[in-house]
Amino acid sequence: MSRTFLQINPSDNLLVALQDLKAGTVIEHEGNKITLQDDIAAKHKFTTEAISTHGNAYMYGVLVGHASQDIPKGGLIHTFNLHHASQDFEGKLKDYTWSSPDVSKFKNRTFNGYHRADGQVGTQNYWLVIPLVFCENRNIELLKNAFIQGLGFQKNDSVTEQVIHLRKQFEAGKALALGSSSNEAIIAKSTLFPNVDGIKFLTHESGCGENKDDSENLCALLAGYCVNPNVGGITILSLGCQHSQIAVFKQKLAEKDPKFNKPLHIFEQQQDEGSGVENLLNEVVLKTFEGLIEINQMDRKPAPLSALRLGVKCGGSDGFSGISANPAIGHTADLLVGLGGTVMIAEFPELCGVEQELQNRSVTAEVADNFGKMMREYAKRAAAVGAGFDMNPSPGNIKDGLITDAIKSAGAAKKAGSSPIVDALGYGQYATQKGLNLVCTPGNDVLATTGMAGAGATVQLFTTGLGTPTGNPISPMVKLSTNTRLANKLPEIIDIDCGPIISGEKTVEEMGEEVLEYVIKLASGEITTKAMDLGQDDFMFWRRGVSL
Repeated sequence: MSRTFLQINPSDNLLVALQDLKAGTVIEHEGNKITLQDDIAAKHKFTTEAISTHGNAYMYGVLVGHASQDIPKGGLIHTFNLHHASQDFEGKLKDYTWSSPDVSKFKNRTFNGYHRADGQVGTQNYWLVIPLVFCENRNIELLKNAFIQGLGFQKNDSVTEQVIHLRKQFEAGKALALGSSSNEAIIAKSTLFPNVDGIKFLTHESGCGENKDDSENLCALLAGYCVNPNVGGITILSLGCQHSQIAVFKQKLAEKDPKFNKPLHIFEQQQDEGSGVENLLNEVVLKTFEGLIEINQMDRKPAPLSALRLGVKCGGSDGFSGISANPAIGHTADLLVGLGGTVMIAEFPELCGVEQELQNRSVTAEVADNFGKMMREYAKRAAAVGAGFDMNPSPGNIKDGLITDAIKSAGAAKKAGSSPIVDALGYGQYATQKGLNLVCTPGNDVLATTGMAGAGATVQLFTTGLGTPTGNPISPMVKLSTNTRLANKLPEIIDIDCGPIISGEKTVEEMGEEVLEYVIKLASGEITTKAMDLGQDDFMFWRRGVSL
């Protein structure tokens, strides 16, 4: 018999409906008979007791809201009767003892990756082409078209195939009708460079016309992309007069890796002594082609799982996120930390309400205080523009049961598992500590995943309850659905279905182990993700200051 509801923590006074429940239904929970006062849609919550106005609502064992009116026992909680509330945080208050999960199954396992000179191991071998300023975006696009088409790294996508099909019909004077799609992956391997997994071209809207801090932070982020072991070599284009100067970029790169020795070619358009942009681009093409020949000499070789660098993120979340996919990848994270690997969790607005727990899990008071300082500074910046963490849940989140930011955050934090927190990093900083790292980013999907790739994530796990196609240019994105309905609805973007946790067919631990098995295959180049196949290469820099 399938489960109808769930209590996440014994101290919670809210229960989660796992399927649609009708008003008048009698729920029995640990001797407590609850008559539902309202229809409760799957993913939404109802009370185990009456909550008076200003009373507290608890989920995941933490405060998640205050009642804005009296809520009867068995009543639906929603935006009309509950508003965001969360407990304060005071720094590291107690020691934390962690029991690693049993990792014997994975202890001697390896993945086949690209070993870099700095000791890191990449899961991919990409050549990266990036601009220091948005003025070079057009040149980046020209280079992208030239290399992708010229070297066979990309097949026609299904939409392009339809346009070609319609053009041929029109030219032949036939009636227009859509053809069948080949459903082939967009991205292909080049037969000329079999050990190069792709050439990635970034564009952005920053680098100048903004405050100095943002321009320097952009250089720091781009330097992190260069240090990321998934990148084998880099071509950089600069205009010359912008704030994000080549010297600043080189300084940030040296800070992250003083002995950086990957192939790196930097071109500055205003300082070029040739005649015009065409000659400059010809030189870029030559040096980049030579670089591809160089990194193609690398082969995949076995590496311990401790060399994996995993990022965890959720987006398009629903009421099942915190009880299926998020805790599943949280178990994956714990397994990897137990094996000596590196894990990163981003999106600080979605850690609101669990700060004290995370501070207590920090290995030192300094790490806890650094995290608390960044959270308060972020909240202060939001308040300065009339916003706040309480505004974080989107209309889609609310519709699917995430009523307050604290409810959303408590479920989102489950992605971090239960291991100790070794560091708290600002946006653009690089993760250097083995174990669980907090990375300060917005909740915005692309800003967060961009930040984790810049912090060195070589694989990212992304859970979603509503569906999102987000990907990253250099850090492969594994998409996990919180429910089976979504996996069936959008199979073109979902890699792993965590719905069996909701139905009771699998445990969180079983699913977490399956996810790690998938990551090992991905890291070894044996499989690609849906986002990789679709060419979903999203990059967005977090600009925090005013434009000038």
